[in-house]
Amino acid sequence: MAANSKPNKLAFLSMTAPPGYVAGLGRGASGFTTRSDIGPARAGPSADIIAAAKARKGEADDEREEEDADQYQDPENETGLFAGAIYERDDEEADKIWEGVDKQMDERRRKYREAREKAEIEALRQERPKIQAQFADLKRGLSTVTEDEWAALPEAGNLTGKRRKAAAARESKDKTYNAPDSILIGNRDRNQVENSVVEDGTQSTVDGGVLTSLTEIGEARNKIFSHQLDQASSSSSVSGSASTIDPKGYLTELSSVVVKTDTEIGDIKKARGLLDSVIKTNPKHAPGWIAAARVEEVAGKMASARKIIAQGCIHCKGSEDVWLENARLNTNANARVILANAVAAGLTQSVKIWLKAAELENDPESKKRVFRKSLEYLPNSTTLWKELVNLEENPEDARILLSGAVAAVPTSVELWLTLARLSTPEDAKKVLNQARKSLPTSSEIWIAAGRLLEETDADESQIDKTMSLAVSSLRKAGAVIARDQWLKEAERVEKEGSPLTCAAIIKATIHLDVEEEDRRTVWVEDAQAALDKGCVQTARAILAHCLQVFNDKESIWKFAADIEKKHGTRESLEAILERAVARLPRSQSLWLLLANEKRLANDVLGARDVLERAFARNMGSEEISLAAAKLEAENGQKLEAGRLLERARQEVGSARVWMKSAVFERNEKRPERALELVEEAIVKFPSFAKLHMMLGQLLEEVRPKEGQENIKAAREALSKGLKACPNSIDLWLLSSRLEERAGLIIRARAILEKARISNPRNDRLWAESAGVEERSGSQAQFKSMISRGLQECPSSGLLWTLSIWSEPKASRKTRSADALKRTGDDCRVISSVARLFWNDRKIEQARKWFERSVKADPDWGDGWCWWYKFETQHGNDPIREGILKRCKEVEPRHGEEWQKVRKNLETHHLTVEQAVKLVAEKLQITT
Repeated sequence: MAANSKPNKLAFLSMTAPPGYVAGLGRGASGFTTRSDIGPARAGPSADIIAAAKARKGEADDEREEEDADQYQDPENETGLFAGAIYERDDEEADKIWEGVDKQMDERRRKYREAREKAEIEALRQERPKIQAQFADLKRGLSTVTEDEWAALPEAGNLTGKRRKAAAARESKDKTYNAPDSILIGNRDRNQVENSVVEDGTQSTVDGGVLTSLTEIGEARNKIFSHQLDQASSSSSVSGSASTIDPKGYLTELSSVVVKTDTEIGDIKKARGLLDSVIKTNPKHAPGWIAAARVEEVAGKMASARKIIAQGCIHCKGSEDVWLENARLNTNANARVILANAVAAGLTQSVKIWLKAAELENDPESKKRVFRKSLEYLPNSTTLWKELVNLEENPEDARILLSGAVAAVPTSVELWLTLARLSTPEDAKKVLNQARKSLPTSSEIWIAAGRLLEETDADESQIDKTMSLAVSSLRKAGAVIARDQWLKEAERVEKEGSPLTCAAIIKATIHLDVEEEDRRTVWVEDAQAALDKGCVQTARAILAHCLQVFNDKESIWKFAADIEKKHGTRESLEAILERAVARLPRSQSLWLLLANEKRLANDVLGARDVLERAFARNMGSEEISLAAAKLEAENGQKLEAGRLLERARQEVGSARVWMKSAVFERNEKRPERALELVEEAIVKFPSFAKLHMMLGQLLEEVRPKEGQENIKAAREALSKGLKACPNSIDLWLLSSRLEERAGLIIRARAILEKARISNPRNDRLWAESAGVEERSGSQAQFKSMISRGLQECPSSGLLWTLSIWSEPKASRKTRSADALKRTGDDCRVISSVARLFWNDRKIEQARKWFERSVKADPDWGDGWCWWYKFETQHGNDPIREGILKRCKEVEPRHGEEWQKVRKNLETHHLTVEQAVKLVAEKLQITT
């Protein structure tokens, strides 16, 4: 049996693997194995196996030398050598020195390495340049392309594909196809109808041979239409709106019927099911009944809605909302009955029920009857008493009712105040006294008492005493009212027309809850806040009290004068300023404000008197001396003006006085005398830039010597001025314009370039450089100068304005949007936007933006002139008069075109209104 048995070929699977066996290694397998592949770790060969192996190789354990442990140690690693040594300070210093040497060597190598890398990159760029470098010459050539050439460029697209499609379309037109017979037969029989009418004309055979009676079809249609009309009639009669059908409005009503979608119907069914569960689970839940009724109302089933809300009234008798909803869903007649049932069910204390019941009545007497009945159950309801009183047309009857009302509800402030208003002044005082006893903590009663005193023409001191007593009485009664609340009451009283009471409230309460060191700041802020709300009298009262405490503060006097100038009369303004100069006689600005108001009112004698008093109090004042001279010059007193200026040169002797004296002589057509004064002044004040400017202008005008001699003298004067005042922008501009007038454009460019170096980040210099290029005809350099200037002065409104108008018309709006983002509320940019709207014929938008421009900077005269020019075309006389009046009030002093007129010898004497009109005529509209 053993001889016949076959050997088991798989017996090796149960045998122990040899030591160090790795599956597949003999077949050249490579890769990695994980723990999940090879299973748990096995123990290595045992000591006996290792010894036997060594014996086979002839190596005895006791004869083998121990390997050197340090033979593979890194020679740079000194851990093994100095493991036991102490790390001292000398070692640390040595390490630092060697680290420094290493860093220095690395830095030297880095320079060579960077130079080598840069050379490699440049060589690579020469072999393989960037795309933008390859097309650089073509991009530069685009600057010479004209607008016509740009317009002639074809639209971008795949022209090859278009040609292919066009060729295919032409081929398809030439080809013909044979249509199958099925298409021809179908088109023939598409709209064909075969019928045959019998002799009586009442029956026909259509398509399938079915007999149809046309007469029966018409009768059926009429029956259906009649049934629909009957249904509409019955539904309208049930709702109580109509008993018959209006033939004319029937179709219109049908067009207003809302057809609900499937989604809405599904939502209604879902809501109906949920609310049905709610009212069945908790029948005493009133909101559930109301919601269920409203769902039916939305669904258009009014009968179901009324039925549901009626059941809700049965289950929720104590809920006024259910009864009110029931009344709303029913007609007026039924609603009266429903509300009567609500009162009978015990809702006698519901004010809403009584108000709704009175609302359902049609005549006033019925309403009064309802309210009287309600007051039997609710005698303390202020609302019901007010409604009943409002129904009374006779004031005497209303006063009688109010007497009963305050007796029934003595804690109602509103009823007491209403009774006082309907009473005579004497009775009103008694009523308010009784109200004050009943309501000792009510501030409204005291304020009403103050207003009553004001209406009876009582003395102001008596009103102030009443309000002071009110504050103390309320404090004793425990009613502490915050200061902000008192200010709100003062503002309310002012709006109701009681300025004296408003001032009395401020006087009595302005000092509350304010620290002593914070009083001035807090009071000025309160006045400004009241002024922002439009409460001028409140602001006046606050500042009046503030000036009593801080009467030596010039800023507060100016604030009070500004309020009177904007909201008061000329007399009140002059009175404030007279008080101010009396308290602060050394304040030159207050004296000048008073004199200017006299001058604007054409009171020359008054203005002269004010300046004389001011000069007496401020001996040697530059501002007052110049103002006096200006007043005399404007009113034709030239000799007196010259005498005053000569006196000012002796007593004051400032650079500005000398300059104004020269300007006066120049305006009087005495340029030689003006030149003498300027030359004498420059010796005294060599660093005053305006004197050098005047000297250059006068030399150019006064001493013409054979063509260019005057230009040469002016050039030398301005050159000396630039050396003395290198930071004066106006001097640089005058010097450049002098060279430009002489035709030396290159020299003008050089001067401006030197000016930009001496005064960096100055937009006026960049704008002038751009202007030189534009006037010389170099449009490309003009745009380049603007771009360079914007890089250095990115928020300059002047440069952005030039940039906007240098763009083509199509891109100006985009450029203006960028300018607004960068500059904010710059008046020049805003005016440019207004002009863009003007060009687009958007009149209202342009007017709004012109308004914004003059508000952004009222001192910029060009803005007023542009607005006036716009209104001359699209406005009317009142608008133009308003612009001139506002411009006269601010008296602008800056603006390129504005200063050309105001400083011109021929036009300097013009008034502000005349100057605005003249500049507006000279302005050129850019299209």
